[in-house]
Parts: sequence; C-alpha cells; structure tokens
Amino acid sequence: MTVDSSRFEARIAALKSPEFLAALKDIKRGVEREALRINPNGTLAQTPHPKSLGSALTHDSITTDFSESLLEFITPPENSAAKTMTQLKDIHKFVIDNIGDEQIWPLSMPCFIEDEADIPIAYFGESNVGKMKRVYRIGLKNRYGSMMQAIAGVHFNFSLPDSFWKLWAELNGKEYSQDQISADYFGLIRNYRRLCWLIPYLYGASPALCGSFLKGKKHALPFKKVGKGTVYMPHATCLRMSDLGYTSAEQSSLKICYNQLDNYVKLLRDAMNTPSTRFSQFAAGDEGNYQQLSRNIIQIENELYSPIRPKQPTKSMEKPTDALVRRGINYIEVRALDVNPFSAVGISQAQFDFLDVFLVTCLLMPSAELDETQLNEAKENMNRVVLEGRNPGLVLQNDGVDITLPQWCTSLFKSFEQAAELLDLANDTSRYGEAVKTEFAKVHNPELTPSGKLLSMLLEEGKDNGVLGLELAQAYQSEMKSFEYTDTDAAGFAAQAEVSFASQKEIEAADVKDFDTFIRDYFTEAPAKKNA
Repeated sequence: MTVDSSRFEARIAALKSPEFLAALKDIKRGVEREALRINPNGTLAQTPHPKSLGSALTHDSITTDFSESLLEFITPPENSAAKTMTQLKDIHKFVIDNIGDEQIWPLSMPCFIEDEADIPIAYFGESNVGKMKRVYRIGLKNRYGSMMQAIAGVHFNFSLPDSFWKLWAELNGKEYSQDQISADYFGLIRNYRRLCWLIPYLYGASPALCGSFLKGKKHALPFKKVGKGTVYMPHATCLRMSDLGYTSAEQSSLKICYNQLDNYVKLLRDAMNTPSTRFSQFAAGDEGNYQQLSRNIIQIENELYSPIRPKQPTKSMEKPTDALVRRGINYIEVRALDVNPFSAVGISQAQFDFLDVFLVTCLLMPSAELDETQLNEAKENMNRVVLEGRNPGLVLQNDGVDITLPQWCTSLFKSFEQAAELLDLANDTSRYGEAVKTEFAKVHNPELTPSGKLLSMLLEEGKDNGVLGLELAQAYQSEMKSFEYTDTDAAGFAAQAEVSFASQKEIEAADVKDFDTFIRDYFTEAPAKKNA
C-alpha cells in the first residue's frame, strides 16, 4: 500500500479549518470488553450469571457472550474517552462487588479449563429470542468447539459525527448522503484491512497459552515450553488471532468484499443461505432438535469472523444486513484487540487515543478498492505478525513488495504524527501526539509491546501463564473494589438490573409463536431492499 502523501497532506491541511476541528471533537467511541468469571483458584465459575447484574438478555451495559461465565461490558458512544474510561471503571466496580469471591480473568486466552464440558453456554431466558441466542451458541460449540468461544477480546467502536460528513462531502466534491457516508466508511475499512497487522503488533498480549487450550487441536506451530504447562512462540504477539483462536476454516473460502455496501451485504447474505457440507451433520430444528440454527456456512451474520465490521444499531429482531441496507453504516467496530493485561479494565485511554489517530489516518489516506490478491496479502501480513511480529527479520508485503515491519512503520508513523497533530488541535490537548510517540517506541523496541512484556515476565521467572493471570486477577480485584463510582453508582446499577428483568418478562409475555415457527419466520423473512 503506497500513500499518496500530497493528497493525504492536502486533506490534513483542509481539516485544520475551525469547522472541521469542531466536528473532529465530536468523534464518538465505545467499548465492549469481554472477561471470564473465575473462581479464586482460576477455574471457570460454574455459577449462573449473577442475578444482581440484571438480565443478560436486556441489560444495556452488562451481559454475557458465548458462555454463562463470559461477561461482556458495554459502554455507550461518547465523545470523551475519559468518560468512557470512568464508565468502564463503574461497571467493573459494580460487577466485582457483586460476584462474591469470584474474580475477572485478565487475559484474552482462557486457562485452567480441562474439559470443554466445563464451559457453560449462556442462558437468556425462555422467550423465543432468548432461546434463539442460546441455540446460536450451541451451534458455535458444535461447529468450532467451546474452548475457542471462551476466548475474550475487546471491541472498539468508532464513529464520526454528521457535521464531519457534511464537511467531508463538500471537501471531496460529493453530495452529502447516507450512501456517501457508507462509501467513505468502507474507504476507511479497506485501509484498516491493509494496515491492521499493526494492531496485534502494538496491542497483542497473547504470545503464550495454557497447554490445556491445545488439547485435541491439530497444529504445526513450533511451540516452546515454560513453567509446568505453558507453551509459547518466542516472537508471537497475538495467538488469539491465529488459526488456534478466532478463525473458521469454513469461512476462509468466503470472499467478503469491502468495496461497496451492496456487495458486502450480498456476500454476507449468501453465506447465511449457502449450505455447508461440514456443518450438515448437526440438526437444525429437525423434529424440534436444535444443535444449531441452520446448516449453512454461517447461522447468522454475527458468526462472520473479521477484524473489523461496519455496523448500524439493529431494531428488535432486525438482521444486521437489513439494518445496513435500510440506514447505512453508523459506526465501525474494531475487533482485533486483545484484552490489555496491564489494565484492570482491559484497555487504556492511551489506546483510545492511538486508535482514534489510526482510524482517522485510514480515512484520510487514499483508499483504492481491494482485489482478491490484496485482501489475501492483508490476511497473510496479519498471520505473520500474530505469529512472528517481534522477529527482527520479519518481512511483510506491501503491494507485492517485500518490506520489514520497522521500515513500513517509519513511513506510516509520519502520517500518524500529522493526524495526531490534527486531533490535538481539535481537542486542545497533547494526548494524541504523546500516544503516537509511545507506540512508535514499540516499533524499534519490541520488548515494550504487551506481548514482549508479558513473555519476559514468564521467561524471567519460569512462570506459567495461568499463574501470572491469577496474580493479575487478584491484584485487579483489589484495584476494582477501590474504584470510586463516577457516572453510575451501585443504586443506579441495581435500578438498571430491575428494569432489565422487567423488560425480559415483557418480551417473554409477548411471545405468540412457538419456537419452530419463530425461527422459520426469521429466516424466511424477505431481505430488506434499499428505499423499500
């Protein structure tokens, strides 16, 4: 990927107008942090989702992901990263105060799980929609195994305000419209796909695994051992994003297009409607037996594994692709982040600041359409970095040309510096420039990366991944308990829990269809058409 610096720099200059700076100040971001509940000895909590935390089906900020033990904390879109951090701290404090002696696992990769049967699937009540969520997860278990689904990550949600898009359309000689906003978000997404190998390099924190994670898995990775049962790769950054983690061989044949929204939606819908030979063995409602929602390549759109997703908030029972067709892209979801083991809440404000810079740069850079060769190149670069990112001799491919990671970063970070200056101007701060300097230091000293730091801690003391995870979990338990509430206090969360249970009861009482009919109607509903 070559950068048209003159065009990029012209855009940077244009965005220094008072109008653009005011719009940039209103960038919004939110976080979804996943975390396993564990017992004091590190084993997975077998208790149901605590009632004091509210209904996992309807609570806005505290829910569960795949497992009853896999918590998910969600913050709303805010134009202040500091506020998002205080919201995260509030959620963590309330949760840690309401789970007894259980703790929150601070790493992305699970440990102390000897048998997949010990991973309880999340329960969402007896409504049709609650049952559907559970069957979807049963399908994930049958298709990929529960251990893969017990991996935790952090999702970073990012959006630019309408005031920005109006100015942006004018700057580029385009008519302001939702179609144009979606097209420009796809331009950002394409550059993100080209460059997202940088995210696991800077923030990957899973260079090592508990040996139990590999049980029954075929692999050809040259692991070394440390401690009693931990395996690692010396230069790995993010094994969570490797073939051992969030991947699907069945999906690898999908050629999801990031060039136009219409085509993206079509390919995703095709995957939902194309039978899978691999998954046909599992029942999908046959005589009321549900081992999955469907026998197709993906059961629902959420099953697509991708390091980034274009998003539009959905209405009740609305398919994500239908929401995109009807209302276009509202925000993007960055999905390549490991849980930060050096933060009690799994992410730091400095990460927010750099991700803002990274994503604004992706928007401002020229973004040609991606062809299959370029998309394969991006996937290969990602694979090399997650397995060998800290290897000084690592070579990546930039438009078919060999380039070392430090060489590529030296060029990229010049663009990041300009975008950071822009965001510092807009927000009357120096945080963004400081974040870029901090991340650039990692390029020339891989030991400063989270994966480098974590692996050093294991190797220096011959320590197991699980032991380090437990030490951090205990330390963060104390730290979370010491947090002071800022935005929502304990009474506020208790009230939210009550409201969530009332909402769940309303949903359950409103059901008029049997489950088989409900599922059939969901999948046979005509897909939304534009302007229909």
